[in-house]
Amino acid sequence: MSSENTLDDEDTFKILISTDIHLGYLEKDAIRGSDSFNTLNEILECAKENQVDFILLGGDLFHENKPSRRCLHSCITMLRKYCMGDSPVTFNILSDQTINFNTTQFPWVNYQDENLNISIPVFSIHGNHDDPTGAEGLCALDLLSASGLVNHFGHSHSVEMIEISPILLQKGSTKLALYGLGSIPDERLYRMFVNKQVTMLRPKEDQDNWFNLFAIHQNRSKHGPTNYIPEQFLDDFIDLVVWGHEHECLITPKRNEQQLFYVTQPGSSVATSLSPGEATKKHIGLLRVKGRKMNMQKIPLKTVRQFFIQDVVLADYEDLFTPDTPQVTKKVENLCFAKVSEMLEEAERERLGCPLTPEKPLIRLRVDYSGGFETFNTSRFSQKFVDRVANPKDIIHFFRKREQKEGVKDEFNVDYSKLVKPTAVEGLRVEDLVKQYFEAAEQKVQLSLLTEQGMGKAIQEFVDKDEKDAIEELITYQLEKTQRHLQSRGVTTEQDIDAEIQKFRDSKKNTTEEEDDIKEAINRARAHRMERGDLDLSDGPADATMDSDEDSGSLPAPSRGRGRGGGRGRGSRGGGRGRGSAASEAKPAGRGRSQRSAPASQTRNIFQAFQATSQRSTSSAAEEVIIDDSDEDIPVMKATRPPPRSSSSSSSSFPKFGSQSQSQTSRGVAFDDRDEEDNPFKGHSRGSRR
Repeated sequence: MSSENTLDDEDTFKILISTDIHLGYLEKDAIRGSDSFNTLNEILECAKENQVDFILLGGDLFHENKPSRRCLHSCITMLRKYCMGDSPVTFNILSDQTINFNTTQFPWVNYQDENLNISIPVFSIHGNHDDPTGAEGLCALDLLSASGLVNHFGHSHSVEMIEISPILLQKGSTKLALYGLGSIPDERLYRMFVNKQVTMLRPKEDQDNWFNLFAIHQNRSKHGPTNYIPEQFLDDFIDLVVWGHEHECLITPKRNEQQLFYVTQPGSSVATSLSPGEATKKHIGLLRVKGRKMNMQKIPLKTVRQFFIQDVVLADYEDLFTPDTPQVTKKVENLCFAKVSEMLEEAERERLGCPLTPEKPLIRLRVDYSGGFETFNTSRFSQKFVDRVANPKDIIHFFRKREQKEGVKDEFNVDYSKLVKPTAVEGLRVEDLVKQYFEAAEQKVQLSLLTEQGMGKAIQEFVDKDEKDAIEELITYQLEKTQRHLQSRGVTTEQDIDAEIQKFRDSKKNTTEEEDDIKEAINRARAHRMERGDLDLSDGPADATMDSDEDSGSLPAPSRGRGRGGGRGRGSRGGGRGRGSAASEAKPAGRGRSQRSAPASQTRNIFQAFQATSQRSTSSAAEEVIIDDSDEDIPVMKATRPPPRSSSSSSSSFPKFGSQSQSQTSRGVAFDDRDEEDNPFKGHSRGSRR
């Protein structure tokens, strides 16, 4: 049997897998501005050359929450170029698509749309960089979904209960259940897993015959007690997990011996930080699934800019110099020059014979100058390599290891040595920094009214999404709620008030009530911004400075048009299927043609956002808000799935869903990573879990 016949038979799914493309990263940089666009073009070109059935993206397609015009234009152009065509799509979708694609007015897969001609469908979840925001809960992927270029799935609308319903695909005799969960704050999702508020639905019919593929975008490595998602939280019926968000390329599937599934971590397609994890070679994966067997082929990316990183500990070079050596700074500089030159020579050797690789590599030399050494002028040093490297401004990174003070008790079990370890901090979020600050701060500077999570989230909205009223509204909202709580308790003395405030604050920590308070405050901030007319509307005048990140504007609200009902199906693609009525859309509040000019307070900085809360508290008190202050736990009722839609196909073609079956015989999927074998699916199947 030839390899080509084995790979291209009618029962084999061919899926191109990629995550964290970060389109638009440093797009204004003169040297690195086109890196992410070139790599996305290579990925799509690779998908077309290999004639894949579909492309699976694991989140963070865009680097910014509000992509620039150039970024969106380039993405749409490439998707149209490579994903549209006359090539037939040879797999069918059996599940209820109104549930799978619940963020669009066109709840069906794009290749079954009679007005589109799709040859390579793209399925994508959202990441933490391009997550849904605003009153309508839209993200950049929803723009691509409405235009028919991307199928956005895995968006959970509830913060109380998550039900992950798979997209059921069938090609020949192979059945594939595609699960997806877009990015959710790790601590919230961790708590929901612990409280058993995450459910993965399964088809009742022939459960053991489905290959279960799950795409997730969360922290995989542990950044704190609950700031990650352990693999053990995931259901054990899954066969392969595609893990996004982590940028280190570990694309070879690794078996989890407890859950008995495999995990592949494709990593990012562009280096967004000068850290060791980004220095590994970048790959995408070509996944083949046939029956209950799979094979992953690693495909190296040729357009990715080279990145070399090296650590130098000056104390290890005692034979060359010590802190007391005359002109020691000059000798240290000469050593660094030699190290950078070696990395440049290595980069040149690797680039030979690969014309697609950019000429100038990324170079990072991390210098530990502990022990009494002094730093030198890095700007003057970088001038020597300005024409040879892509990052001349930050080649050298000086750091010193700090010793942890003895006698300091770690109440929250935080490893403070990790906070000062010599790694780049580009990947840290503002929310994480706020939490770390208050965990390490003295007791006298701790928050007494707000929670660290609430303050961190408000600052995150202020910094990342330009929500200027988020901090002020959070303070005002919490102040009003605390005042009502104190009035209901009837406390009068200052000591009792302080104790009751602390008790009230602690009772909300890491609860659903805290999440609701944060969400309500942010919604208030957005409502005020809409009242001021400080929103970018699609029908507003164009701005000459629209290409900047801040002015790129929020995503336009969906236009209200005639719903597409009826039972029309596309006969040439994917078999018969009925279409239900269009999904209901949220009506934007306060949208009008005329816009008032933004007030001068719009340009205030982050420190000014903390001020003037008392001035607004009196006016805000006039607005009656009904809030449940009870501490009782409200039972969460499981949502009932709507009955399947009638269609031209038989009812058996839409499998019913049920809860996870605990008794599984001969569970597991076979995996073989030997690409050169004639039969890539040859391998031993996993035995029974028992």
